[in-house]
Amino acid sequence: MAYLHALREFTAGLLARVPAVCGLCHDSARGGQLCSYCYQAVTQSMTTGVPRCQVCQLALDSRGGCPDCDQHAPAFDRVIAAFDYAAPGDLLIYRLKVERQFTSASMLAGLLADAVQASSLTLPESLVLVPVPASRAALLRRGFNPAAEIAYGLARRLNRPCRPGLVLRAREGAKQSQLGRLARMRSTQSLYACAQHLQGAHIAVVDDVLTTGSTLHSIAQALKAAGAASVWGLVLARTPYHSGEH
Repeated sequence: MAYLHALREFTAGLLARVPAVCGLCHDSARGGQLCSYCYQAVTQSMTTGVPRCQVCQLALDSRGGCPDCDQHAPAFDRVIAAFDYAAPGDLLIYRLKVERQFTSASMLAGLLADAVQASSLTLPESLVLVPVPASRAALLRRGFNPAAEIAYGLARRLNRPCRPGLVLRAREGAKQSQLGRLARMRSTQSLYACAQHLQGAHIAVVDDVLTTGSTLHSIAQALKAAGAASVWGLVLARTPYHSGEH
């Protein structure tokens, strides 16, 4: 862990000082970030004025109701997302999680930090960041936890503490990407646990993608059962709703 922390800090410092290429189009950029064109392309859907759920940030249709929150009242309080999980932003997630581009985590954390700072919401001063813990199989496959890498970079930019061991997996669950919406809710029930007392604490759970909110909901339940006063979700990408999913 000490080695990874040192590597993370060294990489972030190095990228901030040397000329680099855009993490999406590979054109010239600065500090390991996206070029201005790709930055706009990735984040523009969050700034178009499309109505969104005030809790989970899902883009809403003409009916106005949130198909996720209306069906299952979430245990978490609010979500801030950097971009929608759609082209071209989804490619950034793919490169981090599938192609294991470890160094892109710093750039992605920067996108999320920008979204937090641009949001009309004000984070509690005592907020603690907690990454979604990865499964054992995912850690063995990738060699790192993407959510944790994003959380470390975000904590540095927001000047907030990051406590990756605060939430633990109580068991190994099914791979979420292979499940539908209802199956996701069932598979994450009692999947996470918090062994510490958190009376009055404000927690932000950091993850790469929020799809149905089932993971964040389950973690928020565990945190609030331990005494947390509020649980936020800080995520890179919010998956659009598809009515055909079950």
